Amino acid sequence: MRVLMTCGGTGGHINPAIAIANTIKKRIPDAEILFVGTKRGQESVLVPRAGYELKFVESEGIRRSLSLANIRAVARAIVSPIAAQPIIREFAPDVVVGTGGYACWPILKGASMMGIPTVVHESNAIPGMAVKQLQKSVDKILLNFEKSKEYMSKKANSIRVGNPISDGFSTMEKGEARAKHGIPEDVLCVLSYGGSGGAEFLNGIALEVMKEYVASRREIVFIQATGARNYPEIKERFDALGLQNCPNIRLFEYIYDMPEYMAAADVVICRAGAMTVSELSIMGKASIMVPSPNVVD
Repeated sequence: MRVLMTCGGTGGHINPAIAIANTIKKRIPDAEILFVGTKRGQESVLVPRAGYELKFVESEGIRRSLSLANIRAVARAIVSPIAAQPIIREFAPDVVVGTGGYACWPILKGASMMGIPTVVHESNAIPGMAVKQLQKSVDKILLNFEKSKEYMSKKANSIRVGNPISDGFSTMEKGEARAKHGIPEDVLCVLSYGGSGGAEFLNGIALEVMKEYVASRREIVFIQATGARNYPEIKERFDALGLQNCPNIRLFEYIYDMPEYMAAADVVICRAGAMTVSELSIMGKASIMVPSPNVVD
């Protein structure tokens, strides 16, 4: 079985694609899986780390405003499915699976034009632009929420299946996770992050909490993931405050083993992304979720 996975941009699109690929490999060990994404998204790091080959296409998000950049994005969206077809033809997949976002558009649309079976997964309650544009082209739409059908064409072939979650979120025990990462059993562990891309506002608030409250309370371990974009600035401010000398405070650019750190945590402060909500739910974690004001719907 040959499966072409297409995803990109943020972890919310990439991680479910990796979870799907891992499930396929678990059930069909000899399955051949190739990923396709863009060079700008986090897939260029996360997919190879997961052990899969990654090829690239040209695609970018379409903004909801009139600008030269948006005109270029629309023009690229029109031609990109044709441009993506050589990758599809070379790999010759039995099925193409995408997980939403602008990066999956060229491959899913191109494959549907070639008569290859196509599937797209939508984790959000309100489907994104790419899924809405693909709903009449793909063979199957997999939904996390039943309510999502209200925002789609009645002709769309959709079914609710939930979100694909990495095995680690259901198998890692709290004590095991703490022992692995050197977190004492008798402390309150707070995990904070602003999604895979980070969040400047949440990073700033986290620094204040670290300085004013956590630094003097060794019964608390505070873990903050800044996101790659914000890390240099936040690390500079972190060091200027002397927080690098606090053994109970940890600052990361990105947390690659999130299931382990989430298992270790008593409370999680985070954005309210669809995948994050599912991960918190399956682990039964107390959480403070701060929805992003910069994400549509």
